[in-house]
Amino acid sequence: MPTNRQILKEKVATYASVLLDGAYEAGGQDAVLEVRDQAERIMRIARSNMDLSDALEDSSYTPEQRGQLVRNLFAECNPVLVDVLAVMAERGDFALLSRVWASYGEQLERKLNVTVVDVTTVVELDDHLREVIITKAEADLGTNVVLREHIDKSLLGGILMSANGKRIDASVLSQLESARNVLKLTSDGGEC
Repeated sequence: MPTNRQILKEKVATYASVLLDGAYEAGGQDAVLEVRDQAERIMRIARSNMDLSDALEDSSYTPEQRGQLVRNLFAECNPVLVDVLAVMAERGDFALLSRVWASYGEQLERKLNVTVVDVTTVVELDDHLREVIITKAEADLGTNVVLREHIDKSLLGGILMSANGKRIDASVLSQLESARNVLKLTSDGGEC
């Protein structure tokens, strides 16, 4: 007999699969990547706004009211995403969004052979560097790679990359922080 954990895992995988398949049918890989980005933004909004999260899970609202709230709030998003989020809210499953997003990323890689790599630099990547990063990431990951580029002036230089929950930090800021920690721990023998 299945356990609650197994049922929950299957439910999450089903939401993610419906979302991925629906987005792919509606607009191909571009729509799939758009839905991924929009779902990530919605997760951040829900995490930072407890009133919204509470309302979407509040049993004092009818399922229809929760679904309509999602449709009104996220009307500008991809219709497939809005429909899946509305069903999740109606069923009281909106709290599963972060798990659905993670499962969506896994299924994106497995079904479409695509990995999204977030790349953060101080300045915009030029075409040559972009191609070098894509080639290296594709060789390392064994999938097609789509870069999602970000600019962060606080890095001071270098690059920060993440994919599949793994992070490579080759930024000047992290190297300076590492050097600072080493210098704090190093003793020259003259301390009292």
